[in-house]
Amino acid sequence: MLIVDADVVRVERQLRAGELACPSCGAVLAPWGHGRPREVRGDLGARFFVRPRRSRCSGCQVTHVLLPEAIWPRRADAAEVIGAGLEIAALGMGHRQVAAHLGLAEGTVRGWIRRFRIRAEDVRRYFTVALVALADDPVMPDPSGTPLADAVSAVVAAHRAATTKWSHMNTVLRWEFAGRAITGRVLTCSLHAS
Repeated sequence: MLIVDADVVRVERQLRAGELACPSCGAVLAPWGHGRPREVRGDLGARFFVRPRRSRCSGCQVTHVLLPEAIWPRRADAAEVIGAGLEIAALGMGHRQVAAHLGLAEGTVRGWIRRFRIRAEDVRRYFTVALVALADDPVMPDPSGTPLADAVSAVVAAHRAATTKWSHMNTVLRWEFAGRAITGRVLTCSLHAS
């Protein structure tokens, strides 16, 4: 799996031009059909359908799903919806309040928050390093009191640094940036997994 730009035309152009590399071996990826269509819940109850592009590595012959940055692996909600829930939870609200605010099932939101709490220190560390690499004079977020809130603050600060460094990043939403930076592993797997 590879997180790519949300612009399907741009991704198709990159794929056909041999500009996308295999995350496993670095060889060129080539078109290889499409993944199964899936419905994703967006902001304010919007729903959209995604049919991710598949690719095959010219080197190791492994196939990869090219997942748009707007969605994360194994999630039915858009990255920005999940991120909004995490930001609300970072303010100290419980999963029931977050779910009510977003209009989603309590169990879904509870799952996001639990998974993020488990990964919070890894996420905080990753985005703190990214902040230092991106900013000329990085301003570290103040400790927030909880690992979850500290991790959210690190993502926000790193995204702000990226938008300051590269103006085109202003069009990339904060949690899409986070998902793309760590290949969609905000809620799943180790940050060090390939």
